[in-house]
Amino acid sequence: MNNQDNTVEKKEEELEMAAENSNECKDDCDSGDEETKAEEEVVDYQDKYLRLYAEFDNFRKRTMRERADLIRTASQDVLEKLLPLLDDFERAQKNSNDDIEIMREGMKLIHTKLDSTLAAKGLKPMEVKAGDVFDVDFHEAITNIPAPSPKLVGKIVDVVESGYMLGDKVLRYAKVIIGQ
Repeated sequence: MNNQDNTVEKKEEELEMAAENSNECKDDCDSGDEETKAEEEVVDYQDKYLRLYAEFDNFRKRTMRERADLIRTASQDVLEKLLPLLDDFERAQKNSNDDIEIMREGMKLIHTKLDSTLAAKGLKPMEVKAGDVFDVDFHEAITNIPAPSPKLVGKIVDVVESGYMLGDKVLRYAKVIIGQ
């Protein structure tokens, strides 16, 4: 019996060892699959990263190119609107007339056309006149003179050059003389 018990125990040990080996193979095979999957994921993420980086780089280059084009052609619209005025000046020069009234009328028409073209683009002249309060946000003092009257002390005495606004932004400050 002892002998039989020993052989049974040996057989049981062998079966246990075989089962352990089988489990180890499953673990090794599973871990091999997991490693392969992990490597595939890493490669996939690297590929996605490279594609995203290339896409961003293309976007950056395209926007830089578009910005440069916009800067180059920003004034194109305004210049196209001013071309008819240039044509009017050329026609006036070709049809030079000695009659001063006709010349004045032609210049007045061209000036009105220029004003309306610039106003359509948002340009408007500042309304500055003698007696207005000096405001550094809209006026540029070019000189101070003695005030002709006590009411004009610290106020605008004369407007040398008109100022212009483009929308709500000052495009050119009005150049004024201040009384002191």
